[in-house]
Amino acid sequence: MFGFGEMINRLKQDPKRIVFTEGADPRILEAASRLLASSFLHPVLLGDEQEIYAAAEESGFNIRGAEIVDPKTWDRYDEMVDAFVELRKSKGMTRETAEKLLAGPNYFGTMLVKMGVADCLLGGATYSTADTVRPALQIIKTKPGNTIVSSCFILVRPSATGENEVLAMADCAINIKPSEDELVEIAGETIKCAKVFGVDPKVAFLSYSTLGSGKGEEVEKMRSAAAKAKAKFPETPIEGELQFDAAVAPRVARTKCPGNPVAGYANTFIFPDINSGNIGYKIAQRMGNFEAYGPILLGLNAQINDLSRGCNALEVYSMAIITAALS
Repeated sequence: MFGFGEMINRLKQDPKRIVFTEGADPRILEAASRLLASSFLHPVLLGDEQEIYAAAEESGFNIRGAEIVDPKTWDRYDEMVDAFVELRKSKGMTRETAEKLLAGPNYFGTMLVKMGVADCLLGGATYSTADTVRPALQIIKTKPGNTIVSSCFILVRPSATGENEVLAMADCAINIKPSEDELVEIAGETIKCAKVFGVDPKVAFLSYSTLGSGKGEEVEKMRSAAAKAKAKFPETPIEGELQFDAAVAPRVARTKCPGNPVAGYANTFIFPDINSGNIGYKIAQRMGNFEAYGPILLGLNAQINDLSRGCNALEVYSMAIITAALS
């Protein structure tokens, strides 16, 4: 798996503690068992201790050494409630409302990260992306200078040369119809994420038009966003608007935009909306035989990541490494 050896080596130097919100899920337990066999990442499983150990025994996973936190009996619970009320007092948060929300592992786990008990969180094996993002926005909040949370997928497949082909695609999971300025922010965060995976980003803002070949409001949006991104990130090759074939196929690029430094060789793709982004990465995954890692949430003050409800244990394990490495 591309880049995971480097990430693991980095984590061995600075091991992280990662919260799994669904501690009794067999997929989480299998991934936790594998992590516990190493020393670079410490899982924190949320849930009832007896239920978690019973589920692990039934599934045949050794989770000896795992830290299990039961929200109902945690010894710092009152401190957590007070901290949550203080965080949300401007929104009228009461102690009663705080306790009701903290009964959910997504809120409780996010507060563990906020309080410094853990470095990062991985959840969503049994609930929606919105249920992961909402507490993250309310508790962790966006980084200074950022206005939104966004996401990207990293896609990996072996190439004929023996090295992996690695692409970044955004935003495929969070922002339904981003504005020009939001697209610029998404591009900036995606560039940073891509570099963690060893990608030297060449960024294409995608459209149904290539450098003025088509007209329309959406074309203008992508063209303008690309121009703003070029000005904001001058050290990164960026082009737009580009059709996908012009972005990735050198032969097409020579015809449609000869001499362009990005066209034909793009490896980082900014989609105009969530429809095209979600469809695009899934086509690459299912028909292009890429492994897809994500959605990787971007723009938060701490690394909170979401799992697909259809994930398997290997995906949980891989996303745990990614989440910790980005922390």
